Amino acid sequence: ADNLSEALKKLKITTTDSTTDSLEGCLDCLLQALAQNNTETSEKIQKSGVLQVFASLLTPQSSCTAKVANIIAEVARNEFMRNPCVDAGLIPPLVQLLNCKDQEVLLQTGRALGNICYDSHEGRNAVDHAGGAHIVVDHIRSLCSKTDPASEKLLTVFCGMLMNYSNENDTLQSQLINMGVIPTLVKLLGIHCQNAALTEMCLVAFGNLAELESSKEQFAYTNIAEELVKLFKKQIEHDKKEMIFEVLAPLAENDVIKLQLVEAGLVECLLEIVQKTVDSDKEDDVAELKTASDLMVLLLLGDESMQKLFEGGKGSVFQRVLSWIPSNSHQLQLAGALAIANFARNDGNCIHMVDNGIVQKLMDLLDRHVEDGNVTVQHAALSALRNLAIPVVNKAKMLSAGVAEAVLKFLRSEMPPVQFKLLGTLRMLIDAQAEAAEQLGKNMKLVERLVEWCEAKDHAGVMGESNRLLSALIRHSKSKEVIRTIVQSGGIKHLVTMATSEHVIMQNEALVALALIAALELVTAEKDLESTQLVQILHRLLSDDRSAPEIKYNSMVLICALIGSEPLQKEVQSMAFLEVVSKLRSHENKTVAQQASLTEQRLAVES
Repeated sequence: ADNLSEALKKLKITTTDSTTDSLEGCLDCLLQALAQNNTETSEKIQKSGVLQVFASLLTPQSSCTAKVANIIAEVARNEFMRNPCVDAGLIPPLVQLLNCKDQEVLLQTGRALGNICYDSHEGRNAVDHAGGAHIVVDHIRSLCSKTDPASEKLLTVFCGMLMNYSNENDTLQSQLINMGVIPTLVKLLGIHCQNAALTEMCLVAFGNLAELESSKEQFAYTNIAEELVKLFKKQIEHDKKEMIFEVLAPLAENDVIKLQLVEAGLVECLLEIVQKTVDSDKEDDVAELKTASDLMVLLLLGDESMQKLFEGGKGSVFQRVLSWIPSNSHQLQLAGALAIANFARNDGNCIHMVDNGIVQKLMDLLDRHVEDGNVTVQHAALSALRNLAIPVVNKAKMLSAGVAEAVLKFLRSEMPPVQFKLLGTLRMLIDAQAEAAEQLGKNMKLVERLVEWCEAKDHAGVMGESNRLLSALIRHSKSKEVIRTIVQSGGIKHLVTMATSEHVIMQNEALVALALIAALELVTAEKDLESTQLVQILHRLLSDDRSAPEIKYNSMVLICALIGSEPLQKEVQSMAFLEVVSKLRSHENKTVAQQASLTEQRLAVES
């Protein structure tokens, strides 16, 4: 301790007239003290005011420069020392030293700058201001192909410095991307894949940069996919695999890179991990299983990568994913169902899968999750069924396989995501399927639940889908009994509200359903139609220039049906509809203009 105080004093008094030897002695003493107790020594260095002295010692000519930079690197390992280093004016001379040729000086300078930047806004700003990143990127570029130990050590330090410099800072990350650092780092990874420390630095740097959208475009122009898959195949340790996963996940959000990863053979690696870990309870294996299967699902989100793996339904990958669905692992059931939902993104795939028995597998899976089931698995299986029900030819096949009954078992669910998918699946299934729509529309339990969900103000998606299904039951069944069930359950007011939706498609579905109600069961629905102020709403829709042509057309069709009821006809007469309708005779849309003429005649006769 005495030696340290002595050394600090000596350094403080004079730097100019002390001989190099005595200066070196003082610096060695500091390094020794830092090695024994870094925190305590750093505090003493800060109190002594010697940091300011260091700025003048950081010159390329001095033989002590590397030691001074080493001391700065050591003290900057402490968070409380980083700002004082910046305040002491150490950054500009350190950045200047990046231009020298001496490898030891470059190494210690890189360490010092990297440590000062670690989690320090001030440190990063100062390095940015002094132009440090640019010089470091140039160094990495020129050293990139050198594989001697000294160069690799320097590359590791420089990569670490850039990582600390840009970590969680979008502006500085963008700056590095604009400097073209990505192709350089990818090249580096390829050349130095045998060097664990350097590889690790590259991966962390990629992880930092890959979150930015602009980086993904640059990555797509490199052979990053190939390099990462090659590296991944060599890994045995869980932590190393995890590091590569952390880079793969953000990169795989880009469709071009998805395809590159598939072509580089990532899928085979993922399937192998699943096979190895599926029956294990070890924490690392469970984590790997989840990451690998999640990544598999992500790769299937790209249209090209998905189609490549589907291979007309004959693909070995598709077959392997199918085998996940009956698995006992919830994680694999989930990934399997999500993968099927992703494969089911075009009619050809959907038709092939339904013809090859996928529906039964999904229904069996749902059956395993009816009582206290796993919500994410329920949601995923319903998503898959909903997508499969989109092609017209699949609907009847799925209905006769009992999909509607399987889905209805989840009516009791209190989970909005499950409710949302359940509604969407039923709506897809009954599209243009009159018999199924009638059967479901007469199901009092279902209709009552729909009316309840039509009021789910906290869940706009569930509310919207309930309204749409209510309307679809009427539109596709055209059944008096269905209408009576919906009137009895209090559904009319929701259809009227739906007619004022901001979505034209929903407005239109509501108006068509209301027109069918008025045409088939006007007496039954009369009171409800009156109390919901439907006539005023229709007047507003017809008067509003912004209403779409189909909204105007269906509003007039509905008016013609409503005047069959005495109280509703009185309302229509009291609201000067003739005036609004006669204006629409000259509407640019011919169908609207024709309907306006017909409506005007009907109104004139009735009045």
